Amino acid sequence: MDISVKDITSVDKEVTLKAKREDLQPKFDKAFKKYQGQISLPGFRPGRVPLGIVKKRFGNEIEIEEINKYVQEVFEKDVVEQHEPVGEAQMVDFQWENDELEVVFKIGAKPEVVLKDFTKIKVNKMVHDVTDEEVGEEIERTVEREGNWEEVDTKITKDSKIVADVVSLDEDGNVLEEEVDKDQTIDLREDSAKDFLKSLKGKKAGDVVDMKLQEGDEKDHFRVTVKKVQQLHKAELNEEFIKKNSNGEAATEDEFKSFIKSRMQQYYDQSSNDLFRSEIINAFVDAHEFEVPDAFAEQVKSSYITQLQQQFGGNLPEGFDEQSYRGEMHDQAQREARWYFISQKLQETFEDIEIKPEDIDEFIAVEAAKFGATPDQLKGYYAQNPSMLESLRTSIRETKVFDRLQDEVTIKELDKDAYRKAQEKKEKAKK
Repeated sequence: MDISVKDITSVDKEVTLKAKREDLQPKFDKAFKKYQGQISLPGFRPGRVPLGIVKKRFGNEIEIEEINKYVQEVFEKDVVEQHEPVGEAQMVDFQWENDELEVVFKIGAKPEVVLKDFTKIKVNKMVHDVTDEEVGEEIERTVEREGNWEEVDTKITKDSKIVADVVSLDEDGNVLEEEVDKDQTIDLREDSAKDFLKSLKGKKAGDVVDMKLQEGDEKDHFRVTVKKVQQLHKAELNEEFIKKNSNGEAATEDEFKSFIKSRMQQYYDQSSNDLFRSEIINAFVDAHEFEVPDAFAEQVKSSYITQLQQQFGGNLPEGFDEQSYRGEMHDQAQREARWYFISQKLQETFEDIEIKPEDIDEFIAVEAAKFGATPDQLKGYYAQNPSMLESLRTSIRETKVFDRLQDEVTIKELDKDAYRKAQEKKEKAKK
């Protein structure tokens, strides 16, 4: 077997495997004898079919099967061990002609990543301390959510919810029968319903109102028949309400405020950490330009398709164009692939990171709480699934890398409003 390697790019290689029949003949002969003992043909006792007939009837199929096994063995033993390809190798050519074999693979090589000075990596981080005003607003939303809507015989106000039949009209005021929306519920407190509120305020159940909605150059005509007017009766902020909505952790209004504030702060802190991770990833990817192996990028795209299949119950949507989708996801796959190799380099750089038993216990406790299980139950699950345990250790190691980076990169802390504006500015810059 002759193996040659040609560089296509700095990270893509073409591997050619060549062999002659004499290289493969020992495997063929062994396979022929094996099948001779298994094949049954009319006129011959089982296992007694002459070798010449076996070769004549089944020789080509047996040889191709053995060639495939041989190529796989050589690839795994010689190519993988020597070149350590990344991503899924692609067979781009296979020829077995005139007793000569030639197989061509395209493989990816791990790119060389040279990390930039961490202090020059600039990252925004959202910092927000929950205010008493926000706590009050959240309690008000909870009181409303736990309340109930009752039908009333009063005029429509800005605090009303209505049930109405809405039909579209043409420019002359004629009803478009095909565009009828019966029993539509409209919450007039919402910003999206401000045009309905303007036209319906002061009306009552049974009233019919023609109205117009204009957005830019588009103008729509509707006829609204008010069928019900509803008014919200908020829940009472009493001890029973407080215990129910705090899972028994609070009994008084002050305790409930503290409970709500703590939960809201946890939410903002977690959101801040999640956003910071995304900021770190994007900042490092933007700061490091290098070629990504095609084989690895294609593997990332394949993972996107697998995720789509899972979302659609195991089957891709009817008419799904995989090639077009792969093209659309090219840039995203390139960025994700670059981050993978950067992350690997970061973990090598922070080689002193140690995963202690208490780190695993803490991680498992958090995961168990998410799924409503006990830490011992989750430990048992990981014990039975070693690959999952390794994935757990990888997650902990990545978290520790992010924790270390917080001390290394240049962080600009922004309150939530300033952070939102910075994000909007970034999005506009992309377009």
